[in-house]
Amino acid sequence: QVQLVESGGGLVQPGESLRLSCAASGRISSINAMGWYRRAPGKERELVATISNEGYTNYANSVKGRFTISSDNAKGTEYLQMNSLRSEDTAVYYCNAYTPFGTVWGQGTLVTVSS
Repeated sequence: QVQLVESGGGLVQPGESLRLSCAASGRISSINAMGWYRRAPGKERELVATISNEGYTNYANSVKGRFTISSDNAKGTEYLQMNSLRSEDTAVYYCNAYTPFGTVWGQGTLVTVSS
């Protein structure tokens, strides 16, 4: 089994940056890919970015050019560097891990972008 813990959320002003981290524990070797999702107030959860073990990345159009996903496979850790944050980026951000046994989710970390 895999467990995920996010960190790095907080309150920032528009235009500022924030870096989220997600640490995996347990059967890290079973992870095929990892990703970030978010749920804004009153909205459905949406994909932010994903990264495979081979390093292939995929981004939502709304974050392309501003957010960067990366990972350290040996440590089972992934990151989300968020630059030029906007008020519409305010959401609870969740990391997930794709394994042969199913998708595992973290508990979420709140990001608030407000002046």
